[in-house]
Amino acid sequence: ILTNEDLADLGCDSDWIVQRTGILERRHASVEEATSDLAIEAARSCLDNAGVEPQELDLILVATMTPDHVAPSVASLVQASLGATCGAIDMNAACSGFLYALITGAHFIKLGTCQKVLVIGADKMSYIADPEDKKTFPLFGDGAGAALLEADPNPDLELASGILDSRLASVGELGDSLVVPGGGSRQPCSQNMLDGRDQFLKMEGRSVFKWAVRLIPEVVSESVSSAGLDLEDIDLLVLHQANERIIRAAAEALQIDEELVFVNLEKYGNTSAASVPISLFEAWQNGRIERGDNVMIMGFGAGLTWASCLFRW
Repeated sequence: ILTNEDLADLGCDSDWIVQRTGILERRHASVEEATSDLAIEAARSCLDNAGVEPQELDLILVATMTPDHVAPSVASLVQASLGATCGAIDMNAACSGFLYALITGAHFIKLGTCQKVLVIGADKMSYIADPEDKKTFPLFGDGAGAALLEADPNPDLELASGILDSRLASVGELGDSLVVPGGGSRQPCSQNMLDGRDQFLKMEGRSVFKWAVRLIPEVVSESVSSAGLDLEDIDLLVLHQANERIIRAAAEALQIDEELVFVNLEKYGNTSAASVPISLFEAWQNGRIERGDNVMIMGFGAGLTWASCLFRW
């Protein structure tokens, strides 16, 4: 656990962090831990809670922008560690990644090609956050969350759990607003790349903030309407935990009670693809979600990508 005060030696201003983001602390994995270690821990916990053996899985999807290696994928490392025998795929949609994987997994189940899909959002953001960037480094933390997807056997669709509306989108023309320039085929690893610190995340915070604040109310409203519901029918809104000001601005624009908006950003910071599943787990654990509740989740981030999912718990 790294508090804002712990970052003072790096020149980070605790008051600024709180006022601009709402973050009080974040978790950083050890140097020895990689993204797959976090993903495996979340996967095991998820399967234990569900009472499902790894050999029962038909597919593993891991959403991450901080893989252990270019190859093999994090998903394959998870599959091997669990002892599963199914297919395994990584997906990179940054902070939207868990929703991309969730919606993809749901379609595999709907098609009948899979019965049990393990979906994981995991990122070691401390690996790509630049400790010399005083405005960006304090925003990010490490974490992982997992969900097991299955079809609800209830034949009554009015009572069954499931997705009521889902959306995926990319606004690639804004991609330079949030980018890791170096380390890929465009700018391979070199001394010049390292000297320019291009292995770290570069972010135009103001542009991303304005984009997200405009986007969220529009998407939530359209999704709810498409599902034949009203905003009053939403029991919990779980947004990607990027910035408390973004979350509060969205709630105000939607004119919904802030009590219906889940926030745990102050403890974890921005954990990218892990943000939404960690939030869902804590909301469920704390009794904020009950069977039959309408839950709206949304992710947005590098790409720029966004995704939303309205589902009945």
